[in-house]
Amino acid sequence: MDIHPFSEARPLILCGVRISEKDGLLGHSDGDVALHALMDAILGACGLEDIGHYFPPIPQWQGASSLEMLKIVKSKMEERGFFLVNADISLILEKPQVAPFREEMVRNLTQVFPEAQFSLKATTCEGLGFVGKGEGACAIAVALLSSDSHG
Repeated sequence: MDIHPFSEARPLILCGVRISEKDGLLGHSDGDVALHALMDAILGACGLEDIGHYFPPIPQWQGASSLEMLKIVKSKMEERGFFLVNADISLILEKPQVAPFREEMVRNLTQVFPEAQFSLKATTCEGLGFVGKGEGACAIAVALLSSDSHG
């Protein structure tokens, strides 16, 4: 799971797709909650530390592309002898509508993990809490790994 508040001064990037030039998510890297949740799910399934361990808030990672970070996580997963079979990512946010960007988001994921299947969906909080008030967004991801290259 990952959570970030919105910031007017940043572009909004989800699953590596630049959705808008403002009202993005505040974070040390590009703030991509979907990819951050996916990275944590993969690292956790491998028995490794979380993304904060591998990508700490130091200048090297300031504004970094989460897609590039995901490639590093993939290499750590492969070093442990695992392959990603499938991943389920749920975005939780009031805005924007994710549906128009879904295909491009999934395409970005399959470019990094061509062997995997992805489920990507979005929901709202029906006005409840900080996400429901449009102050931030979060994502939840689950990853299924296998040590068998045939899944």
